[in-house]
Amino acid sequence: VQLQASGGGWVQTGGSLRLSCTSTASTLNRFAVGWFRQAPGEATEFVAATGRLGISTDYADSVKGRFTISRDNSGNTVFLHMNNLKPDDTAVYYCAAASTLVVVRATTRQNWGQGTQVTVSS
Repeated sequence: VQLQASGGGWVQTGGSLRLSCTSTASTLNRFAVGWFRQAPGEATEFVAATGRLGISTDYADSVKGRFTISRDNSGNTVFLHMNNLKPDDTAVYYCAAASTLVVVRATTRQNWGQGTQVTVSS
């Protein structure tokens, strides 16, 4: 599954952005989908994930209460709604797909699609 993350940009602290994850084959409704990020010089970090039906979700402690993962009605686009953004959220954000929520959390950079840059200024 080839994935594409989009929607990144520049915001000030406290701002909001919505990222989108789509696949070239429009088959994301068959997979659990996760969001990850990597800041310059830092290790990759799990951000959020949702199961195939969009009912089960999982979040990193650092984004709980600020970020929400969701799917559109077709299930083929997965969103990451990011509110109350902080400078520490600055990173390239990637999405990944796998059979289950647990498996998608275990994916690595080689399995992720093209990322989108999020920059939060203080």
